[in-house]
Amino acid sequence: MPATEGTASPKPVNANAALLLLLAINLFNYIDRQVLAAVEPEIRAELLPDAPEDEARFWMGLLSTAFLVSYMLLAPVFGWLADRWSRWLLVGIGVILWSLASGASGVSWGVGLAAAYWLLLITRCFVGVGEGAYGPIAPAMIADLYPVAKRGQVMAWFYAAIPVGGALGYTLGEVMMRQFGWREAFYAVVAPGVLLGVWAFCMREPPRGGTRTGAAPPPNPELPSQPSPPPKPAKPGLDQYLALLRIPSYVFNTLGMTAMTFAIGGLAYWMPDFLNVNQVPDIFGMGPRTFFGVITALSGLLATIAGGLLGDWLRPRFSGSYFLVSGIALILGFPMVVGFVFTPFPAAWIFVSLAVFCLFFNTGPTNTILANVTHPSVRASAFALNILVIHALGDAISPPIIGYVSGRFGQQTGFITVSTVMLVGGVFWLMGMRYLQRDTDRVETGS
Repeated sequence: MPATEGTASPKPVNANAALLLLLAINLFNYIDRQVLAAVEPEIRAELLPDAPEDEARFWMGLLSTAFLVSYMLLAPVFGWLADRWSRWLLVGIGVILWSLASGASGVSWGVGLAAAYWLLLITRCFVGVGEGAYGPIAPAMIADLYPVAKRGQVMAWFYAAIPVGGALGYTLGEVMMRQFGWREAFYAVVAPGVLLGVWAFCMREPPRGGTRTGAAPPPNPELPSQPSPPPKPAKPGLDQYLALLRIPSYVFNTLGMTAMTFAIGGLAYWMPDFLNVNQVPDIFGMGPRTFFGVITALSGLLATIAGGLLGDWLRPRFSGSYFLVSGIALILGFPMVVGFVFTPFPAAWIFVSLAVFCLFFNTGPTNTILANVTHPSVRASAFALNILVIHALGDAISPPIIGYVSGRFGQQTGFITVSTVMLVGGVFWLMGMRYLQRDTDRVETGS
């Protein structure tokens, strides 16, 4: 049904409850994504046993690409719908759809190996469709629930679900694979996802632009209090997206995020295989994939929260603080990747943790930039266009590229090739510093 947030609501929207639900959904979102990466070697061994190494790795990389292609192509559609219809309804539908599709990824269809591979690829496409309904909506709603001064830290808490969820995905995948098999790992996320989707149906819709500091004039104490009318959705069409490309902060941020996504998507997908090929032993009683998950959770969580807090703390001192902290961290991440690629284990774990820290430090600040420099009436569409670009040119293509390069020239060459893009992303973010305050002010003042 169409959104009706323009009418007065008898009960205020509970921002913290909404954030908690969105965070929980994001957690299972990334659990599902990394379960596939965790069990990739076992899937490859079963479904592509006779394929040459470079071809087998390329086809396995396409499983990630299939998910991301459907995700990025559908995100603009759902972003457009989210600026006009009930966002919680779309979120609930999306979460239930991707949870069921994820479970279907583990189904044994009783067909030949080639057909089984293509069926797995199709189910990953449907996972992407479901996530496309959620991806552009969640950060837009958070921006409507919290003011600019708090958005950096709030976005950081929301995106902290990425490293933690990814870590749980690696751990869940390895544990379930060792105990039962790789198929059962996909079944484990179905029931929680469906329950979260049903919970979304029960949530109240937040008003669009409800926290803009310049959205309305001060109230007249002599007149009855009336809710401020929300911004009207922008008219559909190409002009809506072309206008976003005229915002320098939006453009530089999207370019930097594309480079970061290219690197982190490829490294995250192939890291379990890297550990497997290098025969990394168990450590502290944990398998290497599980231990990598623990490192991802701890370093990624600390980096995500620290990045959001540091960006907010520096904002009164440096108008481009969100770009500054993101760019410096990503540039520092490149030598950390080089370090763990060429350092023997277990010493290499130190560089792994530092690389993860640098890659996740930007998560809160960069998504806060997207929210701050786009008008509330097109914010979901702005996130959707960003999703399309960063995945189309980022992690939709990096897994098969790394897989092919690694199969032909070795994993070290594959990892170094993709990680050099981090330097480019850091430069783009530093270039965006000078525009951030101006672009934010234009949204806040309605100019």
